[in-house]
Amino acid sequence: MMGTFFTAIATALSLLIVDLVVPGVNIDNFPAAIVAALAIGLINGSVKPVLSTLSLPLNFVTLGAFSLVVNGICFALAAFLVPGFQVHGLIAFLLGPVVLSFANTFINKYFAERNLTLTGSEDTKNKAELPSS
Repeated sequence: MMGTFFTAIATALSLLIVDLVVPGVNIDNFPAAIVAALAIGLINGSVKPVLSTLSLPLNFVTLGAFSLVVNGICFALAAFLVPGFQVHGLIAFLLGPVVLSFANTFINKYFAERNLTLTGSEDTKNKAELPSS
């Protein structure tokens, strides 16, 4: 439960970075970013696997490049569903999810280096510290 909260916060912070860097992506405020982060998580967990499966032949023909379009569709769908989160234009459609991924990776790595867990797996850390026999 706590891991989901921290993941949503990290994604919301990443969305605010996307808002600053990518023209055409607009987020009104931090609460809208949190709701957008939750929407992106739900869409990536439910809609994206279906779209990825259906677009597998196109993805094969384009050597994986069509996955950028699938990510853009999921990103735009979240923007459509969340008030205060807008995506306008092809650059925002394609570049927004890429910048979001990089920013999210950086933020998660930042917290991981400071021993703050965003995944909620404290058991893994404790097992790693046990001496081996």
